[in-house]
Amino acid sequence: MDRPGFTASLVVACLIRVPSEVVKQRAQVSASSRTFQIFSNILYQEGIPGLYRGYKSTVLREIPFSLVQFPLWESLKALWSWRQDHVVESWQSAVCGAFAGGFAAVVTTPLDVAKTRIMLAKAGSSTAGGNVLSALHGVWRTQGLPGLFAGVFPRMAAISLGGFIFLGAYDQTHSMLLELGRESP
Repeated sequence: MDRPGFTASLVVACLIRVPSEVVKQRAQVSASSRTFQIFSNILYQEGIPGLYRGYKSTVLREIPFSLVQFPLWESLKALWSWRQDHVVESWQSAVCGAFAGGFAAVVTTPLDVAKTRIMLAKAGSSTAGGNVLSALHGVWRTQGLPGLFAGVFPRMAAISLGGFIFLGAYDQTHSMLLELGRESP
């Protein structure tokens, strides 16, 4: 990535994303679907650190994901531009974003599985300690390769759709701002 502070922004974004992800995931597997009750239980039983369980594993997933997605998106756009002999349009950028996001989702699914296991582990267990390699090894030992790629298709589909929408919209907005800049005196 050639954008300064990109990794730092991912780390900071995870400060907001992780507590909501912990509550959401526990709500999805809980008999009680009352979000506030789940939030309160986490604070009572584990304190603030309970809301950040899986923080390191989330960052360790997000960085490689972004290191795959964004350069692949840029490379696909450059290849498509070269093949058609002009810069890609926003819809083509969106298609490239969908492919790049889907591919990045697939290759980082084992890290996502580890993150989920860590976030949902029983408080005080070895998995709850947050060791990503240990979580990956536990999944490998009990479920093998299929366990490491559990949920890969829904993850790939959702992230491909997100890549299409967000990267296409980003490219459209970027193009519009460049055009406005050229029109201004």
